Amino acid sequence: MAEPTTPTTAGAPPAGGATSAPVGASKSQRTYHWIRERIDRQEFVPGYRLVLGTIAEELGVSVVPVREAVRRLEAEGLVEFEKNVGARVAMVDEADYLHSMETLGVLEGTATALSLPHLGAEEVERAQRLNDRMRSVLDEFDPGEFTALNHEFHDVLHLRCPNPHLEELVQREWTRLARLRRSTFAFVPDRAPESVAEHDEILRLIRTEADALDVELAVRRHRWRTIDAYRRHRGA
Repeated sequence: MAEPTTPTTAGAPPAGGATSAPVGASKSQRTYHWIRERIDRQEFVPGYRLVLGTIAEELGVSVVPVREAVRRLEAEGLVEFEKNVGARVAMVDEADYLHSMETLGVLEGTATALSLPHLGAEEVERAQRLNDRMRSVLDEFDPGEFTALNHEFHDVLHLRCPNPHLEELVQREWTRLARLRRSTFAFVPDRAPESVAEHDEILRLIRTEADALDVELAVRRHRWRTIDAYRRHRGA
């Protein structure tokens, strides 16, 4: 399917590149945030051509800051350059993505189980507040925000893992996933309410001091159900 060759103007910031970039950000930084936001929201899908001149005109800047922004996105793995085509949003390796999700399910489940003796009521309540916030944003669903809250929820439950090697592997897989796809929930939004309910169940197991293996398997199944939902969506 052919991708459009020029960016959409829907929701575009006014001339000068006003975005959610920090106050006082340079033109390059504002351009970076503008493009990044559209990649995160799936407005610029994998394979979408980023025409530097058109983006520069859209934002009222020269091509130089656009080129700098695109190079930064390339370094993060979100943009790639193809000969005779130019810059485009990076294609997703579906197999690599699914392998990372499967791996994270195993690692995160084990790290959470090992964290149990070190979790206090404060951490459990913080996780509950995060899950309640995830529930509150379901009506006006933002996949990027939901994914960030989801990441924070799981971090709370496994950051006290006494095995630093395992915790490092968990964080590495989260970083890999972020490079491959900013949010699975953009593709399977119907999965979000199920995810919140499963979080409640994980917290129930922790509060009732369930066996560590039961908690580990609950976390693993939670991650793998998201994989199943994604595969059904993609027709895999």
